[in-house]
Amino acid sequence: MSLRSTLELDARLSRKMRVAEKPGFLRNLAIFFAHSGDSWFWAAALLIFWFFSPPEWRKWETVEFFGIAGLAAVVLGIKFLVRRKRPEGDWGEIYRNTDPHSFPSGHAARAFLIAVLGTALAPPWLALILWVWAPLVALARVAMGVHYLSDIIAGAILGIIIALLGLQFYQFLIDGFTGLTGFHFW
Repeated sequence: MSLRSTLELDARLSRKMRVAEKPGFLRNLAIFFAHSGDSWFWAAALLIFWFFSPPEWRKWETVEFFGIAGLAAVVLGIKFLVRRKRPEGDWGEIYRNTDPHSFPSGHAARAFLIAVLGTALAPPWLALILWVWAPLVALARVAMGVHYLSDIIAGAILGIIIALLGLQFYQFLIDGFTGLTGFHFW
């Protein structure tokens, strides 16, 4: 299968999933999940919660915050290298104007990064919620017509990989800092 035919299949499947132009409950649900992965929302919420959370939650919030920031740089770098145009449509004007490139999906990458980090650092009940939420965010981005299916698949894979690498780096920092000073950072 050629790249052209693969991209055409991707566009066809993505169009079949769209609900952006169809008023109703499914569209409203897709809008909610599509926005629930916004980076500004997560950054603001994590900062606010950090100031009011007990110490055991602050570790998760801090790692999530810096993970989201690092992931954003990687996603933007890939987007500017690939430069795949978003699907045509009217919904999501803010995304279309501020970020005209669709590959990979930053929302899908962020949602899956959050779920992986939640699995490692948050209580199990929260990790379970995040693993249900992450694919809904990704699928909602296709349903609202701002991404192709391949964008969210690539984004999900990228988010998982960056989260796993970030956890390794985090563990290295903690082990190294503790080993050098005898002081436990967290």
